[in-house]
Amino acid sequence: MTEIQTPRLLLRRWHDDDLVPMAEINADPEVMQWIGDGSVRDLEQTAEAIERWEDEWDEEGFGLFAVELLASGELAGFVGLSVPHFLPEVLPAVEIGWRLGRPFWGQGYASEAAHASLEFALQDRGLDRVISIARLGNDASENVMRKLGMVLEHETTHPEFGYPLHVYAIDLTEYQA
Repeated sequence: MTEIQTPRLLLRRWHDDDLVPMAEINADPEVMQWIGDGSVRDLEQTAEAIERWEDEWDEEGFGLFAVELLASGELAGFVGLSVPHFLPEVLPAVEIGWRLGRPFWGQGYASEAAHASLEFALQDRGLDRVISIARLGNDASENVMRKLGMVLEHETTHPEFGYPLHVYAIDLTEYQA
């Protein structure tokens, strides 16, 4: 299953017409402040990222879902599963992550889509554990992690950029949807 419908959202694979709205999200400095080195991404970098996300679907059987609002058809961003290669100390692991445009913040969309992604991880992909990684200070993402039932497992340092990270985890065998 590579499409999930929640009460307000459609989680699906990527379409060509997702490139421009996702590039607009990636071009927002406030959205990107917690990602990597904090720099924004342009259209070409976004196209490359979407291609990598789709490749991960093909290689791993999971990936980052495009998140579409059912009411309007707007692309809100992404939520889904990926392998956190940037942090080798946690491997092998599967991470749940999200990135939504600012107009979609504070409305529960990240939590709603992430809950559906955890169910997908457990029921459709048979994963028994999922982690999530947040830069220290990214309180909004850490709040979503706690809403998912994840617990802080440890603190570490980003191997490339040197800032502190929190690693949360959840045992999906105990997950209550």
